[in-house]
Amino acid sequence: MEHVLRAEGLRRHFGSGPSLVRAVDDVDLAVAPGETVGIIGPSGCGKSTLLHLLGGLDRPDGGRVLLHGRRLDGLSETAAARVRRTAIGFVFQAFHLVGELTARENVELPALLAGASPREARRRAEHLLGRVGLADRAGHLPGMLSGGQRQRVAVARALVNDPPLLLADEPTGNLDSAAATEVLRLLAELRREGRALVVVTHDPRIAGAADRVVTMRDGALVDETVLV
Repeated sequence: MEHVLRAEGLRRHFGSGPSLVRAVDDVDLAVAPGETVGIIGPSGCGKSTLLHLLGGLDRPDGGRVLLHGRRLDGLSETAAARVRRTAIGFVFQAFHLVGELTARENVELPALLAGASPREARRRAEHLLGRVGLADRAGHLPGMLSGGQRQRVAVARALVNDPPLLLADEPTGNLDSAAATEVLRLLAELRREGRALVVVTHDPRIAGAADRVVTMRDGALVDETVLV
């Protein structure tokens, strides 16, 4: 089976000597098409660092990351950014929406950066905002939206270039129960569509909906549970 994503011997260390922190320490992980992998573990164990390495937002000190069999970690920053725009969608706990742009403009932005025409970017954004239930909020700035609405805009933005892989870091961490349930529903839809998802989470509902859950501790993967 060709995996969408594969990490082999991945390492990321900070500091040296007695102050050395092994944030990610010799991690192997493979994600198949249509598979959802949950990553759980205590705060500070390296989950977010691992996700940043998998998405090419940070470079490893050792090992490699392959996206559809092509090394991501060895690319130039320009080439890596191009891959991230087209092949990987990111959803963060803190939303990271541009405050001066409307919901529609936030969703359009990655499409425009990837080379879509303004008309095509607008078409995709309007479709996705409708899909996440925010068609009537397309012209609103992020500050006019609730936390759950902002996270749904972030999910729409992550999908605008139709990436085969979605990486999510605590996507329900800042949300109340009702908003978290809505985001969970969206993630379940993406799974049914056949996208590969890797989700760092403390939310047992998200972990329980994954195909596999891996547990991380002190930078290493220490356990794996197959749920489906």
